[in-house]
This record gives sequence, C-alpha cells and structure tokens, in this order.
Amino acid sequence: MSIKYKIIELIQGDITKLKIDAIVNAANNGLFGGGGVDGAIHRGGGKEIDDQCKLIRERQGGCKTGEAVITTGGNLEADYVIHTVGPVWNGEKSGAEEFLSSCYKNSLNLAVEKNIETIAFPCISTGVYGFPKDLAAEIAVSSIMEFLKDNTGIKKIILVCFEDESFKIYKKLLGLYNSN
Repeated sequence: MSIKYKIIELIQGDITKLKIDAIVNAANNGLFGGGGVDGAIHRGGGKEIDDQCKLIRERQGGCKTGEAVITTGGNLEADYVIHTVGPVWNGEKSGAEEFLSSCYKNSLNLAVEKNIETIAFPCISTGVYGFPKDLAAEIAVSSIMEFLKDNTGIKKIILVCFEDESFKIYKKLLGLYNSN
C-alpha cells in the first residue's frame, strides 16, 4: 500500500527491499547491527556494511544519539545506508523529542551532502527503544517538513512502516498535513 504527499510517500513494507539511493537505519550507538530494522539491514547488506561500521567505530567510536553516519548499501538494493541513532524513550522531559528530530534532520543533511536524491526512513525509536508511535510520527513528519522548507536537493522521501499500527498513524497524520 502506498500514499503520496508531494515528495513524501508512505508505504507499508520492508525497507531493505527498496531500490533507492539511500535507506536510513535505526542503528545503535556501536553500529553493530541488532534487532528489528537494524538487524535486517545488517543481514541484508552483508560484510561490506559491517566492515564500514567497524571503520567508523575505530575512527570516532560509533555514532552518538541524534547523529548520522553513512556506509555503502552492500548487498542491499539501496546504494547507501545512513545510520542514525534514535533516543530511548524515558518520558517527555528527557529531551528525547529533540534527539529524534535530529535523527531525521541529520540524516537528510548527510543525504544532501552526498547528493542523494531519494531516501527512505523506517520508524525510528518506536521498537525496543519504546518511543510512543504517534509522537514519533509527529516528530518525523514535522522534522521532514521543516527540512524541506529550505532544501530542494531531496526529490523523494519514503516513510516505510513495517506494521499496520504505524502505517495507520502516519496515514492519518499525513492526511492532516494534506488538508492544511
């Protein structure tokens, strides 16, 4: 299923199967590959992604929460993987909202820097990191919309939801933005 809003497209499916310039990985600080989308990207991308993540760890110690780094797509259909580390949800006053917004903005800035025109995002921090799905979706969409006000290098942004609940949340949210 797919819904389009200007250059933003919403789909339900497997981000690792997209033929696109870059996919975003909801990574951990050590860039080791874990569960969920992170594990799927590392398994699908293979040794090349793991080797480049190792080099990043050696160079800078991994990736801090809210920041983003880039590797090849390895065996994936995507040319690149932009790894960003979302925050663990500990409540509204923890600053998690700002870190999550930074994940989207820093990933998009890195994409523009690398001349990437098409990029796909998973639902960042909503799995084992426990971020409320509705709030995460609001932050994702508002961060992307804010970024697009001043940047024209990105031609297509795909929001990829693996499961029904998140897809319905994004669909409703994008419908609200569409009516403004």
